[in-house]
Amino acid sequence: MTDRENHAPDDMPEAPSKTRRKKESHALQDIGEQLVGLNKERLAQLSLPESLLGAVIEAKRLHRHEALRRQMQYIGKLMRSVDDAPIRAKLDEWNNVVRTQAAKFHQVEDWRDRLLAEPHALSDLAAEFAHADTQQIRTLVRNAQKEAAIGKPPKSSRALFKLLRAVILDQTGQEEEIAGDAPDAD
Repeated sequence: MTDRENHAPDDMPEAPSKTRRKKESHALQDIGEQLVGLNKERLAQLSLPESLLGAVIEAKRLHRHEALRRQMQYIGKLMRSVDDAPIRAKLDEWNNVVRTQAAKFHQVEDWRDRLLAEPHALSDLAAEFAHADTQQIRTLVRNAQKEAAIGKPPKSSRALFKLLRAVILDQTGQEEEIAGDAPDAD
C-alpha cells in the first residue's frame, strides 16, 4: 500500500484554495473600506480592537492613492485576526435602516407623483390610508398642478410631500406597533 492509499481523503481536512483565500481577503478588505467610510460615533459603537481602529483612523487621513491602497490592505490583514461577524451584523443593520428609509421616501414620492398625474389616485390613497385628510391633500394637489402649469416654484408640491410623508409614516408606524404587539401563535 502506498502513502496515498493509507490516508483516506475524508481523514484530512482540505485547505481552502488560493482563490477562496483571496476572495475572503477581499471581502475583509471591503468591510475595512466600509469602516473607513463611517463617522467617529459609529466607529465607537463597533468597539474595534485598538490596532484596527488606529489603522482605520489613519486611512481616513490618507489621500494619496497608493498610500491609501496599502493602508486598506493592512486593514484587511488586521481584519483576519478579528471576529468579523459582529462588525458585519452592525454594518448590515445600518445599511438596512438606510434602505428602509429610502424605500419609504420612494413610496411617498410615488404617491405624490400619482396624485399629481392620476385623477383617481386620491380615492386609492384614502382607501389605503383611512386617516389621511383627503380635503387638505386635494387642495395641495390642485395648487401644485396650478403652480406647475404656470411655472411657479413647487411650494404646494413640497407641502404635499410633507403631508404624505406624515400620513404614510404614521400608517407604517401603526402597522409595526400592531405587528410587535401581536402574540406569538404556537
